[in-house]
Amino acid sequence: MSTDSPASLRLSRLAAALDDVAATRARSAKTASLAALLAECPPADLPALIGLLVGRPRQGRIGIGFRGLLAARESASAQAESALTVADVDAALQRYAGLSGPGSAGARRVVLSELFSRADAAEQDLLVRSLGGEVRTGALEGVLTDAAAAAAGLPAAAVRRAVMLSGSLAGTVVLAMQDPEAIAAVGLQVGTAIQPMLASPGASVDDAVHALGLASVEHKLDGARIQVHRDGDRVSVYTRSLADVTARVPEIVDIALGLDCRQAVLDGETLMLDEDGAPRPFQETMSRFGADAAREQVLAPRFFDLLHLDGRDLLDEPLRVRRELLLRLASDHVIEGTVTDDPEIARTVLEQALALGHEGVLLKAIDSPYAAGRRGRSWLKVKPVHTYDLVVLAAEWGSGRRSGWLSNLHLGARDPRGQYGEPGGFVMVGKTFKGLTDELLRWQTETFPKYEQRRTRGAVFLRPEIVVEIAIDGVQASPRYPGGVALRFARVKRYRPDKTAEQADTIDALQRLLRG
Repeated sequence: MSTDSPASLRLSRLAAALDDVAATRARSAKTASLAALLAECPPADLPALIGLLVGRPRQGRIGIGFRGLLAARESASAQAESALTVADVDAALQRYAGLSGPGSAGARRVVLSELFSRADAAEQDLLVRSLGGEVRTGALEGVLTDAAAAAAGLPAAAVRRAVMLSGSLAGTVVLAMQDPEAIAAVGLQVGTAIQPMLASPGASVDDAVHALGLASVEHKLDGARIQVHRDGDRVSVYTRSLADVTARVPEIVDIALGLDCRQAVLDGETLMLDEDGAPRPFQETMSRFGADAAREQVLAPRFFDLLHLDGRDLLDEPLRVRRELLLRLASDHVIEGTVTDDPEIARTVLEQALALGHEGVLLKAIDSPYAAGRRGRSWLKVKPVHTYDLVVLAAEWGSGRRSGWLSNLHLGARDPRGQYGEPGGFVMVGKTFKGLTDELLRWQTETFPKYEQRRTRGAVFLRPEIVVEIAIDGVQASPRYPGGVALRFARVKRYRPDKTAEQADTIDALQRLLRG
C-alpha cells in the first residue's frame, strides 16, 4: 500500500475525497474516489478515517454536541494552509473523550477550539459535518464497503457479507486492506451482533405483490429493532445500531431462555403494549431502553426471522424455511402475517395491521435469503403517508454537493391559540433536506433571501410566509421542540404558492396524530 504521508493521511485529502463523492451521483465514481483514498491511507489511520467518513468517530458517543461544534468553528480563524492530519483529529478526540469531572466542560471546549484553529475552511466544514453526524454523501456506508473491496481486489459481495456478519464496517475495511484472504473466513458467530437486513419503501401493496410475487405479508410494528442471540444460558440483545442492551431488557432475556433450543439468533421488534394489547407510542418503547427505566414497563418482543438454530446457519436458506423454523421455535412471539401472492389478501393484512395500531406491512419474497442492507429489494415496506402544509422558518446552507445552496429546512406548524408564543405564530416541529431536487435548491437559494429576517453563519431565518407540503411517516414525542412533537421521516413534496401561512396546518393537528 503506497502512502504519500507515512505518518498520517492529511485531513485535506479526506475533505477533497468527500467533496468528490458528494459532487457525483454515479456510484462507480463514488466507489473509485473512496477506493483511491483507502489505498493511500496508512494502516494505523484506517479506523479513525472510516469513523470520520461515516460520521461516527471510533471513540463512539463522547458528548460532542452540534452547538459546541458550531461554537468552536465560530471562535477559530480558519488557516490559509493546514497540515492537520487524520491522526491529529483522532488524538484530539481521544483527549476530549478522556476529560471528565469538575472543569471538564471548559477543557473540552479548549480541545475543540484548538482543533478547529489548526484547520482550513474546508477542513472546518468537514469536522462539523463528521463530528456532528451530518455527513451526507448518499448511501456512503455501502459505497465505502464496495470501495474497500475494490482497493483490496476482492469481490464486493464477499466484503458486504463480512461487514454484515462481523457487525463492524471499520473492522472489515481494516481486515480487507491488511489481510484480504481473511475476509472469506468471516462467519456468523452466536453472540456477535450482525448488521440487520433492511426494507425498501414500496409504493403500494399491489405494487409490492406485483414486484415480489409470492410473499410473506407481515404486520410492520412501530417498535424498536432487536436482535437476540442465545448460546446456552447466555443471552445477548442488540439494537438496530448493534448496541448491547441486554442488561436493560430482562423480560426479553427470560423469553429467549425459555425457547426450546441450545443456540439461536432471532431478528425482530420489541414494543410496549397498553392494557388492551395495543402498541404504545414509539417514544415510550425507546425510553424503556434507558438504564433507569422502571421494570414494570414490560417490553413485548415479536420476532420475524431466525438466522441461526443449534449450529445451523440459516442466512442463505429461503425465508420460507427460516419462517417455518421460527414458528416452531417461538410461535407465541412471532409477528402476525400470511403468505400470499393475492393483492386483495395483502390489502386485508394491511387493514388489520392499521386497525391494531401498527405502522403498515412488510412484504418479503418468500424465497429470499437474509442479507444486510436494501440490495435486491426483496423486502418492501408499505405504510400510509401523511402530508401536512407547514411554514418554512429557516434554511441552512448546504455542504458538499449542496455547497452554496440553501438546503436543510426548519419547519413550523401554526399555533393559532398562542400556546407556545404569540397567537397566530408558528412553532418548530422539525427539519428536513429530503426530497429537494437541484431545481428546488436553486429556487430556495434565489427566493428565501427575499423573506430574510436575520442570518447566522450557517442559516437564513425567514419571515413565516412560505408554505411547503411535507410528507411524513408520523410524529413522535419530543422534548426538543416546544410543541412536544417532532416529524418522522419528513420529506418535501412541493411548495404551495396557492396557500398563505394562515392556511398552514396547526400544531394541534400534529399532536392529534401523536395521540392517535
